Amino acid sequence: METTGAAANRAVTLRDVARLAGVSVATASKALNGQPQVRAETRARVVKAADQLSFSPNTLAQGLITQRSGTVGLLTSDLEGRFSIPILMGAEDAFGSGQTSVFLCDARGDAIREKHHLRALLSRRVDGLIVVGARPDTRPSVGELPVPVIYAYAPSDDPADLSLVTDNIGGGRLAVDHLIRCGRRTIAHITGDPGYGAAQGRARGALDRLAEEGLALAGGEVWFGMWSEAWGRGATRMLLDRCPDVDAIFAGSDEIARGVLDVLHEKRIDVPSQVAVIGFDNWHVLAANARPPLTTVDLNLEQLGRTAAQRLSAAMDGTRASGVETLPVRLVTRESTAPLR
Repeated sequence: METTGAAANRAVTLRDVARLAGVSVATASKALNGQPQVRAETRARVVKAADQLSFSPNTLAQGLITQRSGTVGLLTSDLEGRFSIPILMGAEDAFGSGQTSVFLCDARGDAIREKHHLRALLSRRVDGLIVVGARPDTRPSVGELPVPVIYAYAPSDDPADLSLVTDNIGGGRLAVDHLIRCGRRTIAHITGDPGYGAAQGRARGALDRLAEEGLALAGGEVWFGMWSEAWGRGATRMLLDRCPDVDAIFAGSDEIARGVLDVLHEKRIDVPSQVAVIGFDNWHVLAANARPPLTTVDLNLEQLGRTAAQRLSAAMDGTRASGVETLPVRLVTRESTAPLR
């Protein structure tokens, strides 16, 4: 009989786990790999035995059996990680229970660097790839690869690919609907670069919701400009000159909204009793620390990452999909919006 000391001097094997759980090696393997043929009580017994023995499956050996490496790549062009990091966190959450590791590569918007990263990831035998764009506009497909690919945030230009995007039109509607429900009737929209699909989508949603209420856009136009606090300040000054009775401003980003708040404070216009302000993105460091804290539309990027990981797992198991899937956004309400008094 093997002594405890002898067992401690060698690596614990699947056979040890099976022996302690009172099952066959095949059943122990199926239980630890989540196979559906194993009864719940048997699976629980095997997992408990594995925990007691501090059993760690040999990833390389598992890969030889399953023909998988247990790794996926996340390729981004988001230099600051503003969008890619929450997506990465969501993907890692979804992959966590399956013990899949995620390799993050930043192409920095460079097509040559992107090709280099693709070659490097494929040489490491990743099982799949999530491609994250720096902006929510159509990007070139990476083409046919030997592994499944999911596009997140920025859709592929190939309809045969599966792309997951956020609902910018729905977000614009949501923002303006909230302002209307707060009793606001003179609502302006200050946003970023008109070349961005996100800016156009958010404006379209806002205008559609205003039209449903029979309301005109305050100032007579969408104030397109830059994604910056400086533009938020400049546009707000022009807006107040043209439309001094504005009672709500929907900003196309939290950065722009911070600039809007700066000017309203300068003009001694109280937020939200006189003018309500709402942003977009829920960039926490900006929104939560604004004065007052900023109501904003959250892109649900971690959920986008989780969904991308789920779709990629399904594709790796043989269930391929294509087209564009739009995920909902949500409103985060803080003190910068409130009903009119």
